[in-house]
Amino acid sequence: MSDTAPPADLTWTEQGPRSSVFGDVYFSADDGLAESRAVFLAGCGLPEAWVGRDRFVVGELGFGTGLNIAALLALWDEARTPGARLSVFTIEAHPLSAEDAGRALAAWPELATVTGPLLARWPAGAPGFHRIDLPAFGATIDLAIGDAAWALDQWSGRADAWFLDGFSPSLNPGMWSDEVLDGVAARSAPDARLATFTVAGAVRRGLAARGFEVAKRPGHGRKRERLEAWRTGAAAAQARPRVAVIGAGIAGASAVRGLRALGARPVLVEAEAVGAGGSGFAAALVTPRLDAGDVAIAGLSAQALDRAATLYDAIPGAVTARGVLQLASADRDAARFAKVAAQAIWPDEAMRVVGAGEASARLDEPVEAGGLMMAGARAVRPRAILDAWLEGVQCAPMRVARLEPLEASWRLVGTAGETLETDAVVIAGGWGTEALAPGFGLKPVRGQAEWIEGETGPATAWGGYVAPGDGGVLFGATHDRERTDAAPDDDSAARNRQTLAARLPGLAQTLDRALDRATTSRAAVRATTRDRSPIAGAVSGRAGLFVLSGLGSRGFALAPLLGEHVAALVMGAPSPLPKRLAAVVGPERL
Repeated sequence: MSDTAPPADLTWTEQGPRSSVFGDVYFSADDGLAESRAVFLAGCGLPEAWVGRDRFVVGELGFGTGLNIAALLALWDEARTPGARLSVFTIEAHPLSAEDAGRALAAWPELATVTGPLLARWPAGAPGFHRIDLPAFGATIDLAIGDAAWALDQWSGRADAWFLDGFSPSLNPGMWSDEVLDGVAARSAPDARLATFTVAGAVRRGLAARGFEVAKRPGHGRKRERLEAWRTGAAAAQARPRVAVIGAGIAGASAVRGLRALGARPVLVEAEAVGAGGSGFAAALVTPRLDAGDVAIAGLSAQALDRAATLYDAIPGAVTARGVLQLASADRDAARFAKVAAQAIWPDEAMRVVGAGEASARLDEPVEAGGLMMAGARAVRPRAILDAWLEGVQCAPMRVARLEPLEASWRLVGTAGETLETDAVVIAGGWGTEALAPGFGLKPVRGQAEWIEGETGPATAWGGYVAPGDGGVLFGATHDRERTDAAPDDDSAARNRQTLAARLPGLAQTLDRALDRATTSRAAVRATTRDRSPIAGAVSGRAGLFVLSGLGSRGFALAPLLGEHVAALVMGAPSPLPKRLAAVVGPERL
């Protein structure tokens, strides 16, 4: 990943924004929207090129103000195939703020129905991949903030159309380098179309050398010519598999949500009930794994937290607190927190070191050390999330005993002998994954937490945690390795009270007064891996079999993003994960 993403340095003129870095305008002063439509939309044969397609993928070099994509979305909304999905992958090395983009796009009020939702979801400028959902348009945008060559190398999709809209080759040669053109060619569909405003000889020759037919076309406005290029291969087949998802916790719900977003109609297979396992507690914290040394682990945590918070914020009643305070537990934590907060992967103010005074004020009781204020973290109500993402899904009540591979599909066999055949299977059963897909070295960790009705507390973590819920507060949790029993016990409850009293004695004293009248203990078994990273991906050598498990105690932080990643693999769609991060969670590593 690019270490930094310097923001755009703009000069505002009567013709609109001008890049101080490259000394060029972002769009034509004659009519930027007309230019986008003529050069890029018409140049890629849109909308005719997507007629009859279930999914269409557009790639872009140079997101800029978002004008090209806004024009694309307006056309897609007007002329798309009913039920079809649009996927956009776009790259920007110098991201604009939402305020600057809004100022630029205000020149075209006719696009307001598109630019309004786009600006409302405009991502922060941290390096990495950022997903923008536009469900009203049946579209998603994956914005890669960073170097173009890096982004193309890390993307897993194949574009049906490309908008090459970097600043001109003479001003921004890096955007038109051999490495970038290699990346465009490698990530193009067999019948891809390509359009750009430049007709520079190096660009024409570079595209031709990479298998594209190239032709000059009449330009727009003051530009006499523009360029179109295309490949002549047969269109790639689009997968529409029947998919079974095993497990109705947050992993399974996330996989179901991701699959449905791509147009699939998965079947949910569950032995007991929604949230019967580790996702069934009354509250949960959504916090990242903090790593000051491993760039990949930290990057995965940052992207997953951002995605989870975005999706949960959109569910009515799901979020019970925004921001979580991570308390220091050892003397070395102050230095570690400072390193974490300084990482470029976080949006501005997402991670902030706080002293003992500010921490005490937030907790409403004195603490000796400060901590790390994680603004993007959340406390959530799990049931609201599961209900929202599983509403209307087809369910098959079955305890799966084994999976049988067939010639080109899978048979799920239940303990009572019942069967279900599907093209693909996603195992998202937490600790139950080990029985259906052994060999990943999953280990059980039993956890118990205590729920007290009618009380509340600040969203806090330190190894233990406090999670405010809807009408109560959850605290805990125990970590008992190799235990697989899920019945709550008094010993675990006592340990949870002792841990809370040691860290937050004031809150513990308040909650102690309610223990006898309104306490519920609950336990579940987490699944963990030997490297503490989750498993999300295709099982090598077993076509059509996928796993989403090993989430440990961070299921609600990791599952939304990884569910989309697995869904993309199942459906043959672009993944939101950069390849480097996909390798961190890939089953093959185990």
